[in-house]
Amino acid sequence: MLQIGIVGLPNVGKSTLFNALLKSPLAEAANFAFTTIDPNIGVVEVPDERLAHLAEVENSAKTVQPTIEFVDIAGLIRGAHKGEGLGNKFLANIREVDAIAMVVRSFENSEVAHVEGKISPKDDIETVMTELALADLETLARRKQTLEKEAKTDKQAQKTLEALVAVEKVLENSRPAVEAGLDKDQNALIRDLHFLTLKPFLYVFNVSEDKITADPADIIDEFELKEVITEDQLVVISALVEAELTKFDSEKDRADYLAELGVKEAGLNKLVKKAYQALNLQSFLTAGEMEARAWTFRAGATIRQAVGAIHGDFVKKFIKAEVAKYDDFVRCGGWVKTKERGLVRLEGKDYLVQDGDVVYVHHS
Repeated sequence: MLQIGIVGLPNVGKSTLFNALLKSPLAEAANFAFTTIDPNIGVVEVPDERLAHLAEVENSAKTVQPTIEFVDIAGLIRGAHKGEGLGNKFLANIREVDAIAMVVRSFENSEVAHVEGKISPKDDIETVMTELALADLETLARRKQTLEKEAKTDKQAQKTLEALVAVEKVLENSRPAVEAGLDKDQNALIRDLHFLTLKPFLYVFNVSEDKITADPADIIDEFELKEVITEDQLVVISALVEAELTKFDSEKDRADYLAELGVKEAGLNKLVKKAYQALNLQSFLTAGEMEARAWTFRAGATIRQAVGAIHGDFVKKFIKAEVAKYDDFVRCGGWVKTKERGLVRLEGKDYLVQDGDVVYVHHS
């Protein structure tokens, strides 16, 4: 299962956010939404409103959402790359995740001390990124020393060394390795090093309640972050509001509470969706009497690759797939009527799956 690591400095609201992620009554009402598997790991559903409509037109007994694991990782302080605080534990855990959600504090609270003594999102981001870059540099140095010897006689080692040198240049400036601009082949050569700063990043701004409706662009302007992050990477959340939502028993009560604050969607839902996008993931859909379900695939996958999510044997035994657009499927009222109107296509193994495709697989 794909994992998102929640990281940040101490006292930024990271644990409050994670606890809200796990304890939401909304999650408990769903089939597999926010279930704790370990003290610091939670399985979270990726909200997909399309499934309810599919289930309605096909009279499906249940809906099954795709899921992501969120991992609450030990707080970071300066010197983590040297083992300060829980640095070693922090870095060991974060290497295993697929993407990183950095919680950044932008709220004032005299009762909750900031570890650096002041509220400065830009400085906090720089602190975390610097520690990750320094940790990557240490990893790089160990491999580079070996490669310098091997590169004298091995062309593959020489190519790997060239990729590492490019990464080293940006890391030395405390910038993430992703800014080295490596191509697909170069990234493959150094994948086994699990560089922390090559992972996709999200920035979760923990704001006070009165700023919960703030536009990401305004947050970036206010804290002078144009050179640091993009709007697509930023999620605005009030961890305290999210914690408050867990106290309500019904969806209506939660919706009414958010409406009073001028918010259309819970921050945690936005975070989950953004995480999905950060990993370049999409969903194709299946619908029948037993269930309506969303299946995860990497954007750009062929139908034969994508249906491996349903069952591994489908990749080898794939014959063809019936495919309909989600809008057509719902408008027509399910498989039978969509076929009658000629809106179901037969696709072969090389068809590139689109987000929202409704699929029925034929296999040997």
